[in-house]
Amino acid sequence: MTEASAKTPKPENSKPVDVPASSVTTKVRVILVDDHPMVRQGLAQLINDEADLCVCAEADNATTALELIDSSLPDLAIIDISMGGVDGIELLKQLKTRRPGLATLVLSMHDEALYAERVLRAGARGYVTKQEAPGQVMTAIRLVLAGEVYVSEKIAARLLKLVTGSRVDNTQTPLGRLSNRELQVFRLIGGGMSIREIAEKLELSTKTIETHREHIKEKLSLKSSSELLRYAVQYGVSTT
Repeated sequence: MTEASAKTPKPENSKPVDVPASSVTTKVRVILVDDHPMVRQGLAQLINDEADLCVCAEADNATTALELIDSSLPDLAIIDISMGGVDGIELLKQLKTRRPGLATLVLSMHDEALYAERVLRAGARGYVTKQEAPGQVMTAIRLVLAGEVYVSEKIAARLLKLVTGSRVDNTQTPLGRLSNRELQVFRLIGGGMSIREIAEKLELSTKTIETHREHIKEKLSLKSSSELLRYAVQYGVSTT
């Protein structure tokens, strides 16, 4: 393991973290990638309380995360899905190519049934929701560091059926038909954001977001943008 570079730039909400030199070779190094400072703070405290773990860097976006991962060389990246610009799933895909030996765990507020399989396909070794107790989060971290995969029992049973070739219900939920980007746009619509606001957050053109909106309506069999808005808002309320 290598000590983090002192020359790494320090954006306002993203930074390398000072780790005592004596612990560099004895502690497992973790980077936190989440655009909510309070989430990072709480998670950092949970991890740093462990005798053999330490948070070596924090990032609030994917671009900075890639830079800090290159400089601080963590053993584990804990990543949120929802970030502006490049989202967590796309970051996982990039890390799978750039840092194939890096263990990755997704910590998210979103529905595991919709996202667990998506993040595992993207390269993550586990998925845990932010609603879980701290002890369960630590269990997920430990399993992923040990080379295991962590998901809930429900998702694990589904994945086992797929792996063993057992017959599974092929009836997808309507939201399961959406692509990763379409699902991201759907969530932001449900959060009350306009097309322009979504475009700015995702760093895409309004035309691209409008195209995604039309594809979402088609896949969900919705006739109008107002129907889509109602559906998205109801979904958001039911999962919070």
